Amino acid sequence: MENKKPFVIWFTGLSASGKTTVSEHLKRALLTRGVSSVLFDGDTMRKGISKDLGFSDEDRKENIRRTAEMAKLVALSGVNAICALISPFIQDRQSARSILSDFHFVEVFVNTPFDVCEKRDPKGFYQKARIREIIDFTGIDSIYEKPENPDIMINTENKSPDDCVRVVLSYLKNNEII
Repeated sequence: MENKKPFVIWFTGLSASGKTTVSEHLKRALLTRGVSSVLFDGDTMRKGISKDLGFSDEDRKENIRRTAEMAKLVALSGVNAICALISPFIQDRQSARSILSDFHFVEVFVNTPFDVCEKRDPKGFYQKARIREIIDFTGIDSIYEKPENPDIMINTENKSPDDCVRVVLSYLKNNEII
């Protein structure tokens, strides 16, 4: 396989929108094509490198910055990165794009409707936010700024993870990223 500039795929969307699931499927699909990647998931980041951060706007900004810097280190080594974080603010996603400007940066908006995300609620976060056990939860009492012009938009409500992966792979192929 020829050497190509590394890419960073940045999945953004509400909690339970399907970011992590699609990202994991994408990572496997890329590997079967001989394309290696590292996955940075918001939950995993918050259990490790960002465990000292809360969910204030400033802490969210710092979590995004740390993730972008980690993705940059990986990409500098020639390995592709997949990042799956709520990343609720446009300015922070633009900052990540800037940090990663030496690489192909692909923003994927997982535009799954709020009510679908809340019904899924696999971790019980929406319910806890509704009864105020969690404060500053995105979509409940903290805003999510939808991307204005994402490179890719997917909706996991009626599509399987593999259907969504096909959309991402098609974009990467059509833009000669892979």
